[in-house]
Amino acid sequence: MIVNQGRVVRRRLGFGGTLLAVLFACASLTPSLLPRTWLYQGVMGAVTGIIGYAAGAALGALGRSVISYRPSERARWIAWQVLIASGAAVGVITLWYSYDWQRDLRELMGMDTRITWFPPVILAVALSLFAVILFLCRLVRLGGRRLIGWLDRFVPSFAGHAIGVLVIAVLVGVLANDVVFSGFVARVSDVSSVANKGTNPGVRPPVSRSLSGGPGSLVSWESLGREGRSFAGSAVTPAQLTAFSGRPAAEPIRVYVGLDAEASPEAQARLAVRELERTGAFDRPIIAVLGTTGTGWVDEHIVDALEYMYNGRSAMVAVQYSYLPSWVSFLVDRGKAAAAGKALFEAVHARLALLPLDDRPRLVLSGESLGSYELERAFDDLDDMVARTDGALFVGPPNADPIWRRLTEGREPGSPVWRPVYEGGRTARFAQHPADLNRPPGPWRHPRVVYLQNASDPVVWWTPELIYRRPAWLEEPRAPGMNPQMNWFPLVTFWQVLVDMTAALSVPPGHGHRYNADIVDGWAAVAPPPGWSAGDTGRLRALISGN
Repeated sequence: MIVNQGRVVRRRLGFGGTLLAVLFACASLTPSLLPRTWLYQGVMGAVTGIIGYAAGAALGALGRSVISYRPSERARWIAWQVLIASGAAVGVITLWYSYDWQRDLRELMGMDTRITWFPPVILAVALSLFAVILFLCRLVRLGGRRLIGWLDRFVPSFAGHAIGVLVIAVLVGVLANDVVFSGFVARVSDVSSVANKGTNPGVRPPVSRSLSGGPGSLVSWESLGREGRSFAGSAVTPAQLTAFSGRPAAEPIRVYVGLDAEASPEAQARLAVRELERTGAFDRPIIAVLGTTGTGWVDEHIVDALEYMYNGRSAMVAVQYSYLPSWVSFLVDRGKAAAAGKALFEAVHARLALLPLDDRPRLVLSGESLGSYELERAFDDLDDMVARTDGALFVGPPNADPIWRRLTEGREPGSPVWRPVYEGGRTARFAQHPADLNRPPGPWRHPRVVYLQNASDPVVWWTPELIYRRPAWLEEPRAPGMNPQMNWFPLVTFWQVLVDMTAALSVPPGHGHRYNADIVDGWAAVAPPPGWSAGDTGRLRALISGN
């Protein structure tokens, strides 16, 4: 009976593919940056197993092409029995420990450790989805073999194989990119464009002339989009500002130009500048150019914190460049993000240049996630940024940020990648906690650039290089809050950190992609108003965090 089962398995699966599929699936059960649900774990196990199977099958085929040795039937049977028994044992052990790994990770982040975790269901989901994906892949392989067999009737065998493989590769590539992925993006775009026309609950058109979409605005309320309406319609009121400062407050200025308002980034930027002029923004002591995420979202903590610090005597400006969710926009709209950020900054900077030097507002930048990428691409390097601005605060920068990467890669020897020191911290500093902004203890000149980045933020650490290279952030010493049980596995860690992005906002502040009150300390370091004190920072932190 066992012999028959072994023959059935060998007919259905390859040894090398099965071996790596088991190892990859078990590796996917190990902890990564953030906690995950049992359902995500099942899907992750299936996809990771398929990746392992493909790698093992490719290595097996390569080995057979260069090694003439063929094991006996009995040797193959023994190898399969060992693989089945050991694979089952390793799978049971890792499933058993996976529950504790997830609980430990949640405890590290101050989350509830009472979780639902169904190892049998995880296994069932992983095996079922693995079988479906493998079946589809086998159909492609069968089609390729049939095509090659047909071609061999008319051309030499080597040519038939080459042409067949090329045709199948092109068809799969076209299907994956131009049909599946493009169709998915088109569908998401359709859904997102419809969502863009809606309005978040509780958001109403502004009654202040200082806000886009309000009375006298050059930008209609309808054209702002969902996130633009939230940005303009939920501004901090003068009464709230006065309650915090104890002094009469000004109406904050928030300018926003939605994707529906103009056809090009340059036209959007010109309209934004005219709207800034209309609101009197160039008479304020500070103007902040803000980067947005794919949908046009701006982190309210970035905006509220600066408005409270300046008691409403501030101006903010942002533009929308996409309807798509940030992760989709990162894949397909990065060019649009870069173009929008450069056009907006150049337009505002050019308008400021028309003012007498002593009468110009401070010009600062801020963006979270893809918003930081949007604004970084407006500059050649750090020197260019500080030469043309009065400071910048970037929150949760993605690994693709060009200036961030240069600073990280050019860090001083001995400084960890999660808290790099660049040129003695004289211009740019990196922080997870407020105290990090005081490191190193040397001079920190203005203009200042601050990068807030949590040790467990997958947005910061995900990169295609995870496929083949152990990241420096997993070396010792690890950052505070970094999972001490996480390891690196080729291909697997890449997929784990990618999936972690889906949970990046589902963890407490200070972990994942949650920064909240730490933004106050970032602004206090970059652009404090005259007379601002550490006590003011503490009070504003408490207000922003809801304490």
